[in-house]
Amino acid sequence: MLHDRIRRVSPADLVDILRRHAEPLPSPALADAFGVNFDRFGDARIVLLGEATHGTSEFYRARAAITRRLITHHGFNIVAVEADWPDAARIDDYVRHQAPRPRRGDAFVRFPTWMWRNAEVLEFADWLRRHNADLPDSQRVSFSGLDVYSLGESIHAVLAYLDQMDPDEAALARTRYGCLMPWQDSPADYGRAVVHGGRSSCEDNAVEQLRTLLDKRLAYMEQDGERWFDAAQNAKIVRAAEHYYRAMYRSSTESWNLRDRHMFGTLQALLVHRGDPGKAVVWAHNSHIGNAAATAMGWQGEFNIGELCRTAYGEEAVLIGFGTDTGMVAAADEWGGPMRIKTIQPARVNSYEHAFRETGLARTLTDWRRNAPTELTEALSGPFLERAIGVVYRPETELLSHYFEADLSEQFDAWVWFAQTAPVTPLSDEAPYGAPETWPFGL
Repeated sequence: MLHDRIRRVSPADLVDILRRHAEPLPSPALADAFGVNFDRFGDARIVLLGEATHGTSEFYRARAAITRRLITHHGFNIVAVEADWPDAARIDDYVRHQAPRPRRGDAFVRFPTWMWRNAEVLEFADWLRRHNADLPDSQRVSFSGLDVYSLGESIHAVLAYLDQMDPDEAALARTRYGCLMPWQDSPADYGRAVVHGGRSSCEDNAVEQLRTLLDKRLAYMEQDGERWFDAAQNAKIVRAAEHYYRAMYRSSTESWNLRDRHMFGTLQALLVHRGDPGKAVVWAHNSHIGNAAATAMGWQGEFNIGELCRTAYGEEAVLIGFGTDTGMVAAADEWGGPMRIKTIQPARVNSYEHAFRETGLARTLTDWRRNAPTELTEALSGPFLERAIGVVYRPETELLSHYFEADLSEQFDAWVWFAQTAPVTPLSDEAPYGAPETWPFGL
């Protein structure tokens, strides 16, 4: 196994090699100057952009600058993010100048709200809306969510679609989804009731409803192909969410793999739906977009979007990780807790982050995708520790909670480094003065 390999270089040698090969970057606030450094990845079909935390401003701004460049100069036309499909649809409707799709409630109100309901995302959404304004509908860049958690909103979306397109089928769909609807606001309770309480599952009903939508796709697509695609994706989410909330009580590995398989399937569906040439930028945590086979995750049986993209698309998929050393981050003390601004501890010795810090460079891009010097790829082969902070950050147990072993050279194709970072800026519930009624985070 990878973690049994002997390191080819010492931590000190790694620092020297990184200092020779890391390319300095300007601030991501200078979007054009920052983004131009990523033209080298424009020949890919999928560029996956990571983040080492879910609450760091620089990661969002850097991904926005890179994505803008890929859209304007390299023909990328899909942005797919680690968010729920119905929530991201609110931004998609905003940036593509479409009427808002029906919802049960407000968008991006599920924990962690700051992950997408922040000033950095709004700034990118406003730019994308302006970019799309003068383009025909077929050429506008879309913004979609890949995740699996939106059981209630996805049920509502399917029913709302069928109410307008096929009322008789809508009545049947309500009967099928009736098994799940009592649990749509507390799906974890459904999973527990099935796994530990002896309740019958609703799997067959969710599968039957999806199959019906797919069987009737030709008739529905003749009326409105975009709306059918949205309904079909929501039906897929209902099926996947039903499975996910049962799996989470059986195995963390099973539920993780189910979630990432669903996100990868959604990405593939977006590429197919877009047609040739569909080119996508993915925003997700490093733990999702880096090749899991090169990390402790993979050694324990987990896979992710990055590994699936690498297998399916080869060099047409580019995996770019992001890292930081110190600063502040928006995170909670525990799942479901309030957002706090927390201090990031300096990276541990024997970690990749420590080596990048020791270079003394504030912001860098290190690229080993093609024709990289052997000394660089061998130095990055580790294994060394790597840090991952999600929506929860526990500095008091950081080694146990947030570090894992990895081979960076196989996990990613490139690495974006910020020595010091700041937290994202969460938005209040009110829209900014002068924002249009279609503003994506409005009520």
